[in-house]
Amino acid sequence: MAPAIRAGEGREPLPQDHPSAGRRLSTLVRHLLPSSPRRTAAAEAATTTLESSPTMASQVSSVFAGIAQAPEDPILGVTVAYNKDPNPAKINLGVGAYRTEEGKPLVLNVVRRAEQMLINDPSRVKEYLPIVGLAEFNKLSAKLIFGADSPAIKENRVVTVQCLSGTGSLRVGGEFLARHYHERTICIPATTWGNHPKVFGLAGLTVRSYRYYDPATRGLDFKGLVEDLSSAPVGSIVLLHACAHNPTGVDPTIDQWEQIRQLMRSKSMLPFFDSAYQGFASGSLDKDAESVRMFVADGGELLMAQSYAKNMGLYGERVGALSVCGSADVAVRVESQLKLVIRPMYSSPPLHGPSIVATILKDSEMYNEWTVELKAMADRIISMRQQLFDALKSRGTPGDWSHILKQIGMFTFTGLSSEQVAFMRQEYHIYMTSDGRISMAGLSTKTVPILADAIHAAVTQLK
Repeated sequence: MAPAIRAGEGREPLPQDHPSAGRRLSTLVRHLLPSSPRRTAAAEAATTTLESSPTMASQVSSVFAGIAQAPEDPILGVTVAYNKDPNPAKINLGVGAYRTEEGKPLVLNVVRRAEQMLINDPSRVKEYLPIVGLAEFNKLSAKLIFGADSPAIKENRVVTVQCLSGTGSLRVGGEFLARHYHERTICIPATTWGNHPKVFGLAGLTVRSYRYYDPATRGLDFKGLVEDLSSAPVGSIVLLHACAHNPTGVDPTIDQWEQIRQLMRSKSMLPFFDSAYQGFASGSLDKDAESVRMFVADGGELLMAQSYAKNMGLYGERVGALSVCGSADVAVRVESQLKLVIRPMYSSPPLHGPSIVATILKDSEMYNEWTVELKAMADRIISMRQQLFDALKSRGTPGDWSHILKQIGMFTFTGLSSEQVAFMRQEYHIYMTSDGRISMAGLSTKTVPILADAIHAAVTQLK
């Protein structure tokens, strides 16, 4: 007589033998018979297992219950508060994006043309780009910032990789330096874009600040800048805003740039330029790249982060580039290590945005059209500066407001206190960051008088 086969012996395991199957069975039983008193031992055991699992949804507290509510980003939070305000006359001067005279986002005509050309090309596919991105875009980006006749490009001293706009370029560069540069200290302006310290800190660098903005003059604290860089460790990385310093709008003069260059080279410091506004500040692509080209011309090394968010209006496309300008004999090795940073971070960059940029930059007619549109944006911002200055002057607003004209680019550091900013939000529904930074691109001929009234009231009532 054949021996009795015990449960589970001499056969392949059935689905219900697996613990996860038991949990599913138990759940099904409870849904079908919610009030039934009859529950098998297996169902009881499965239910016990189910209820004790910390990752299953139940009445017990979430494993994430201890997480604190994070504060709003100080810049993006302005727009969040603005959107919640029901007042129809509200004004948002916190957003770092260009607006038309009608207060609308702008897509450049040349960008629309380029996109249409790409759409109409039946040969285009949606394959992955290489890790370093679109080769044509990289080559044209280096030429744009370093100059068409740059000796660094001609001598093959530049390696350029496509990144996720300016932020991604800074992060990739920061991680590359944390792994391969001998000095892990990066000096950044004490007043700078709020994301800079976070990006570099998370990249693995030690962040140190140097004096930059002088609240008393609402201009550059050049003496403090020189003193702080002079006392920084030899070989330190130094973050420099190529033009249109964010958030102050205060840039060094050409003579001051030359003194900064000489000081940094004498201390073997490594420049890391952040170029977010080339052509958008003065209206001239070449003028806004002068500081960078001074450092390239001396044959020394540097890093360059570029963004096309502002100057081509490609904010949501996240188009940027990181260039490492060194020596020809290490260029290939540098690129290989940049690939190792990028691959586990986002694998490869997007295709559409850089294709737009490359289409415009490689075509002389489209390039010229772009420069005309770019200058029009810059000129409108410059016009808003003049109008705001004139409006404050006509009202007799206490104080010297000439810094509005002297500062450059998208932003003006007004010098208003956080209390005055809060007053203007409460009484006039005008939104800006608490440090008094306003986006000049968010102003219009219609809203300038409203802002001037609000500033006048805040300055006279809250001294």
